[in-house]
Amino acid sequence: MSSPSLTRRHLLGRSAALAGVGLAALLPIGTQATAAPLALEIWKAEGCGCCKDWMDYLEREFAPRRLQMTVHDQGNHSARRALGLPERFGSCHTVRLTAAGLPASGYVIEGHVPAAEIRRLLKERPRALGLAVPAMPLGSPGMDGPEYGGRRDPYDVLLIGLDGRASVYGAYR
Repeated sequence: MSSPSLTRRHLLGRSAALAGVGLAALLPIGTQATAAPLALEIWKAEGCGCCKDWMDYLEREFAPRRLQMTVHDQGNHSARRALGLPERFGSCHTVRLTAAGLPASGYVIEGHVPAAEIRRLLKERPRALGLAVPAMPLGSPGMDGPEYGGRRDPYDVLLIGLDGRASVYGAYR
């Protein structure tokens, strides 16, 4: 059994942690994950299987955090243009990602971006337009089903700056 001084010290440490990093840091991981839902507005071509596979992948990867997905099956060229993403970074789907604490306009996610890079973007919150995986590389999330026979292309996840310039945010080899 703990002595009163150890208990007091433990409580003081918990109080300091609450003051220094906020309550969310002390909650169980599942509780943190459900605290702020992510809203994804997705533009894609009707019937696109790889886009649906990517959305299913995100739902699995972000569980139990709630994803609020609004899907527009009208193609993504005009959405990409409206969101300011240069055409050279284009892929088969365009997403506007919003959540509490992000820039008011949110982030653009273009193409088959892995969940790990989206998590990193949400953690780091850079001043940027968003992330892109141009084209549709085999082996990327949503492009990795059995119909692709295990083939994998090397690809980069690009961080697209507010000025439209890209830098490598993650490399997949």
